[in-house]
Amino acid sequence: MTAQTAPAPAPPDPGPQRPRRTAVRSDRARAERRLGWYLAGPAFVVMLAVTAYPILQAFYESLFSFRLTAPEDRKFVGLENYAVVLTDWVFWRALLVTVLITVITVVVELVLGFALALVMHRAARQLRGLLRTAILVPYGIITVVSAFAWFYAFDINSGFINQWFDWVPGISPDLNWFAGTGTSLFVIIASEIWKTTPFISLLLLAGLAQVPGDLEEAARVDGATGWQVLQRVVLPNMKAAIMVAVLFRALDAFRIFDNVFIMTNGAYNTEVLSLLAYKTSIVRLEIGLGSAISVLLFLCVILICFVAVKLFKVDLASSRGEKS
Repeated sequence: MTAQTAPAPAPPDPGPQRPRRTAVRSDRARAERRLGWYLAGPAFVVMLAVTAYPILQAFYESLFSFRLTAPEDRKFVGLENYAVVLTDWVFWRALLVTVLITVITVVVELVLGFALALVMHRAARQLRGLLRTAILVPYGIITVVSAFAWFYAFDINSGFINQWFDWVPGISPDLNWFAGTGTSLFVIIASEIWKTTPFISLLLLAGLAQVPGDLEEAARVDGATGWQVLQRVVLPNMKAAIMVAVLFRALDAFRIFDNVFIMTNGAYNTEVLSLLAYKTSIVRLEIGLGSAISVLLFLCVILICFVAVKLFKVDLASSRGEKS
């Protein structure tokens, strides 16, 4: 009679295991984030120290009512300055003009910048350097110089726009561009678009370089049209670059000052928030009210950042094909 051996016990169930490739990607993403903080941390601390003091000082000054010519009459009023500003129609008109300029410039620059980025991306290798240099010329000009150039070009006395384009309906030699709200805003917005579109095009060009070429080729092989490739392949893979371009440009456009100050100085209902804060603090010497406007402008900028990040919902790690 032969003895029967008992079967060996089954090994304990280790439970669900995470794939090794996913673990490697997660470790790599954490290592890259840690390295990013090590590299950018010192600069971030310096920038925070430099910017935190003016912001806190402006908020502190906004709690007092005093003029720079009579500092001894300084009186603590709490949030009264904010109540005065928020109940003044001048502030809301300036906010509306600022938002209008921001929205129009960002939308138009995004479309034109993407078109320029496509041209630079598809151009022959020998022409890419020349195209990028030519496109960047407006962006390299100082904003004040650019504003003066546009002002003199459209000025009724020294400008040449009326003479060159008098064949266009609505334009005549005696048209004063800076004597009305609509025409003044048109010149201001056009000058902003001309100068900063190259910046948007460079950001979008970097995004186009990250689009996998094999995906575009596969879509064309499957019979997709150019518009379908753009809509379903190119734009989704450029989401991070588009968010950065819109965010950076919206923040810059919302703080517009130079063009408005030089061309109209806020006349004909073209005053923006930055100019309103400048006039209140520097011209009228109302430090408390001017500081309150500056703090509200800062809060608007923070709100723009929050809305842009939530709207695009971009995960930078996922855009690189990694999972955290």
